Amino acid sequence: MREVLTYSRRGSRFTPQQAAAWDARHEEWVIPDEAVDQPGFSFDTWFGRGPDERDGLVVEIGSGVGEATAALAAARPTYDVLGFEVWKPGVANTLGRLDEVGATNVRMCGVDAVWSVEHLLAPGSIAELWTFFPDPWHKKKHNKRRLVTPAFAALVATRLRPGGLWRLATDWADYADQMVQVLDADPDFEGGVAERWDERPVTKFERKGVAAGRSITDLTYRRR
Repeated sequence: MREVLTYSRRGSRFTPQQAAAWDARHEEWVIPDEAVDQPGFSFDTWFGRGPDERDGLVVEIGSGVGEATAALAAARPTYDVLGFEVWKPGVANTLGRLDEVGATNVRMCGVDAVWSVEHLLAPGSIAELWTFFPDPWHKKKHNKRRLVTPAFAALVATRLRPGGLWRLATDWADYADQMVQVLDADPDFEGGVAERWDERPVTKFERKGVAAGRSITDLTYRRR
């Protein structure tokens, strides 16, 4: 694991509703952390279908409570969606939302996402990467913990298939500027600030940012 992480682990206490969702679905839809250390580990085993049986693999980093995950996955049943989220109550909440909309094509993972992308996903294996409202680490001394960096962009470029998309959104203007600077400088990407992706639902987190007076920036970059 890396010494500088892009997230912090929060509390793990469930509400009764989250506990019920966890009990009902975690064995099927949540990949145990220790599973990734097993010889021959493959995400395909957990999805139950291989690359030739789906239209592609979508990876979401920081799925939160699953508002976007459930809606977008339900609209893409021919894709597998791998959600990375370290906040266990958020994962439980996501399981409940997936159950409600009948989205059976999502698997959740709590292992460090950057490490997983590097070590567990093959080159050219990702159709789309979603990074919606990553932790802004807005204090200058914490900026080094932001997810979108030149090193991570270079890694993503190797894992996205040619033509694959990286969709991002943030409610922090300086982080949006950093994202643009990083991705514009990477020769493997083309794109920039985009119109809001109309398929992405407006989440409670997004509404909170707007209420605080922050504007939302959407970005879309394509792997050349």
